[in-house]
Amino acid sequence: MSTLIAIVDDEPDICELVSLHLKKAGFQTKEFLNGNDFLAFLRNTTPDLVVLDLMLPDTDGLEICKYIRTTEHLKPLSVIMLTAKGEEIDRVLGLELGADDYITKPFSPKELVARVKAVLRRKAPVEEARKLRIGKSLVVDLEKYEVLLDEKKIDVTPTEFRILQILSTKKGKVFTRDHILDHLWGDEKVVVDRTIDVHIRHLREKLGRAGNCIKNVRGIGYKLET
Repeated sequence: MSTLIAIVDDEPDICELVSLHLKKAGFQTKEFLNGNDFLAFLRNTTPDLVVLDLMLPDTDGLEICKYIRTTEHLKPLSVIMLTAKGEEIDRVLGLELGADDYITKPFSPKELVARVKAVLRRKAPVEEARKLRIGKSLVVDLEKYEVLLDEKKIDVTPTEFRILQILSTKKGKVFTRDHILDHLWGDEKVVVDRTIDVHIRHLREKLGRAGNCIKNVRGIGYKLET
């Protein structure tokens, strides 16, 4: 069964445009012109990814993102925010609520398809069957795609997991922001350094005291120390 992408936007032309290009790329799509219809759809079906507009007539897109990230069976759902809001605070808030990426209007349909593919690649299971231990309490399970703190699962987004993964593979090594961006997006890198800072800040908060192992190397990037 092909990958299902939900598109939530109150502008029919945008829904049709996004759906057309995603279908050309081999995806299945389901379009919604308001948030309530999408939330009703989620009661019975979980798509692989949602392209979510923030400015909806009935429901705030940020609230929908928050609902997805706090509902157990929906947590694997990847979220790309599509918004006319270009202010940094809006983008940062979306990332902190758990969005995997964001795109501002007007946008390039080809870029959107590239972003969707990049997010889905990050979501794909890691083939290596092994666990990375960080200190005494933190474990990155590459087989189950989980982060465990004192044997308790910590809910992280696919992007946060990949960041922790790359830092934990070579403890003590400093990874520049560009290096981390390359690891996450490769040739489709279309985001800025600030995005990495937001994801790492959010990751540190989730890890609590164990988050102190992620060190900022001023002017360069980040490293992991135990």
